[in-house]
Amino acid sequence: MKQVVPLALAILIAGCAAPRTKTPALKPGHRMTVRTTAYTHTEPGGRNNAIGTRLRFGGHEQSAASDWSWLPLGTKFRVLETGKTYVIEDYGSALVGRKTVDLYQSNMRAVRRWGVRNVDIEITEWGSRAMSLKLLAPRARKGYIRTMVAALRKTLPGAPSS
Repeated sequence: MKQVVPLALAILIAGCAAPRTKTPALKPGHRMTVRTTAYTHTEPGGRNNAIGTRLRFGGHEQSAASDWSWLPLGTKFRVLETGKTYVIEDYGSALVGRKTVDLYQSNMRAVRRWGVRNVDIEITEWGSRAMSLKLLAPRARKGYIRTMVAALRKTLPGAPSS
């Protein structure tokens, strides 16, 4: 009995000392209001997204960009106002730290027509923070990417720091 109490106390203290990370509950169906902007392939970056595939417009899912430390790569969401489904597969320097989603449009006329809107979205599938970090880490020479990498490392237990 004398050995059990110190052991239990040591386990309790070790459990309390464990680092805690602020990771939101990543559950599909989560709804939120987000600031949205729009972009197109005639802007810098061209027709390909950050993962090297073509930007998508129309069809079942469309391309979108965000700060991947907030909405990670592969996150799927539906804009409730339009019913359109988007997938996060791109990022941009102007999005980092802004909690803004950039929706891909087929041309500049559509970009101007969209403008800046606050819209309600529903997350249908959360993307991968680990995959976001894996793709971003080798590109961290740019400051805005370093910012996303640092934020992702804080949310991923055991992620390498360099």
